[in-house]
Amino acid sequence: MKLLTFAIPSYNSQDYMEHCILSLLPGGDDVEILIVDDGSKDRTAEIADEYERKYPGIVRAIHQENGGHGEAVNAGIRNATGLFFKVVDSDDWVDYEAYMKILKKLRELAGGDTVLDMFIANYVYEKEGVRHKKIMRYSSLPQDKIFTWNEAGRFHKGQYILMHSVIYRTQLLRECGLELPKHTFYVDNIYVYKPLPSVKHMYYMDVDFYRYFIGRDDQSVNETNMIKRIDQQFKVTYIMIDYMTQFNLVSKPLERYMRHYLSIIMCISSVISVKSGQKEHLKMRKELWKYLYDSDKRLYRKIRHNITSCAVNLPGYVGRKATIAMYKAARRFIGFN
Repeated sequence: MKLLTFAIPSYNSQDYMEHCILSLLPGGDDVEILIVDDGSKDRTAEIADEYERKYPGIVRAIHQENGGHGEAVNAGIRNATGLFFKVVDSDDWVDYEAYMKILKKLRELAGGDTVLDMFIANYVYEKEGVRHKKIMRYSSLPQDKIFTWNEAGRFHKGQYILMHSVIYRTQLLRECGLELPKHTFYVDNIYVYKPLPSVKHMYYMDVDFYRYFIGRDDQSVNETNMIKRIDQQFKVTYIMIDYMTQFNLVSKPLERYMRHYLSIIMCISSVISVKSGQKEHLKMRKELWKYLYDSDKRLYRKIRHNITSCAVNLPGYVGRKATIAMYKAARRFIGFN
């Protein structure tokens, strides 16, 4: 069995995917690199096959009809042979020194008595044209030790575990029944969210591992594209609401974190609606919050009445202007799109 499987969802990625692949190859025989060609129309499939031939036993090319990012991740999970599993998007890469430290620690933890479910590390916004890169750390988490939700501490406002920062135990992803929807953007939130109730033991290493590239016009997180695909952002949010409201979570810290995560996604959906300014999108925002209220009134009150949710739901024209101003300030500070 491999120690760590990387899945690289790739669609028309010929111009940048090799940078991603090359950053993963130093893992050698400990790792498996699955390049998932999601029905590309350029040289992506050819490049994937070339690397499979050049690095047999390490790189595997998987070809499928176009199903979107989620289906490419699904294919990675289905085909993975590694004990642990990590998604790296084809325009991103990893830092060598952090990578070597993580592999060494995963080897140690894999041989221990406690089954590790989730490994967390930092990610860096590699925003094009920006000299000082924003590093997303998790200072509230215990460092360099296995811990549980009861020891995790409270996450700061706006801070949550993303696909970029997490490595899951592969079998956990399968056992929790994770299946991402096809032809849907923003499913990375479902990928991180759905396995959480199955996670018992975690480990956080304060290293800047994942390099998250921001700057291409065709990226899904580009503001224009988020408005264009607002229906998909809302679809993911509805899925997360349904998932959260079906649980009676015994662990209060886990419940608090999952509520915190859902609150952020609700706020993102609200802000995109306001940023669009279209009446139909503002109506969608209103219906989304009503759906949460009808689904779980207690959860609604806890999310709707926190500071962030109030800030992005200020009433009237002036309120929407204030929401946009706060969004722009957060974007400048963090550099998320």
